[in-house]
Amino acid sequence: MAERPEPSYAKIERTGEERFQTLRRDLGVHGLGLNAIRLPPGGRGRVHDHEHQEEVYIVLAGELTVVIEGEPRVLGPDELVLVPPGLRRQLVNAGSEPLLLLALGGSGEHAGRDGRAWSDWDEDGPGRPPQEVPLPEDLPPVG
Repeated sequence: MAERPEPSYAKIERTGEERFQTLRRDLGVHGLGLNAIRLPPGGRGRVHDHEHQEEVYIVLAGELTVVIEGEPRVLGPDELVLVPPGLRRQLVNAGSEPLLLLALGGSGEHAGRDGRAWSDWDEDGPGRPPQEVPLPEDLPPVG
């Protein structure tokens, strides 16, 4: 019998001196790039692009000025941007607060719709497409 895979966990370090936290390596992710990036006020990354990889940047705290092909755009918390391969980009913290963002990168086609779902933990069988399984009732409010 094949060995059952185990989940892995990591925690984003919100503060620290290092600009990059390689969450991909911390978690053992193989199918995509995943990094937390911290830039102090005034901090800038290199102007770069990727030949095949698309990247999504998600702002968790602070303000990101993403410069794509020389054109700046400011993003705040909970905003994100997709930068396709072949476009030059630079990440800049022009703000007065530390910037924390999550960078996801990948190439190739998304597998999409390969999920399986069960109505509860006691249901046996191979599972069904998620859209065929009703959502469970929400938990009662806390407090």
